[in-house]
Amino acid sequence: MKTSLLPAAAALLLALACSAHADDQTAPAVKAAEAWLSLVDSGDYAASWKEAAPVFKEAVSQAQWEAAVKSVRGPLGKLESRELLDAKFTTTLPGAPDGEYVVIQFKTKFAHKAEAVETATPMKAPEGAWRVSGYFIR
Repeated sequence: MKTSLLPAAAALLLALACSAHADDQTAPAVKAAEAWLSLVDSGDYAASWKEAAPVFKEAVSQAQWEAAVKSVRGPLGKLESRELLDAKFTTTLPGAPDGEYVVIQFKTKFAHKAEAVETATPMKAPEGAWRVSGYFIR
């Protein structure tokens, strides 16, 4: 019995070590996404566009972003809570250039929507800063 537990314990320790590494790898991107989301939460859509990744700004003008985010976030009402669900590092995303990305999902509650999932995807810019390159709510 002791011999069969040893491989299982080793596998568990390896899994824990890998997940801790993943947390360390994604933590700066999560922090950047949370800071960016606070701009959106406060209604400072212009600043959120200015702080976004270059690929975000190339895909949508500031005026288009402001109109789109107002139409989506406005009806939801004030943010009540946001909890990190998942953060996954990747180097490829469909329709995006290769790079370093973290796909982050938050369980979010708004005044007029009790259950939502927000996805923010920061990418690492050439200067090393994490900047949001994509955002959506479902």
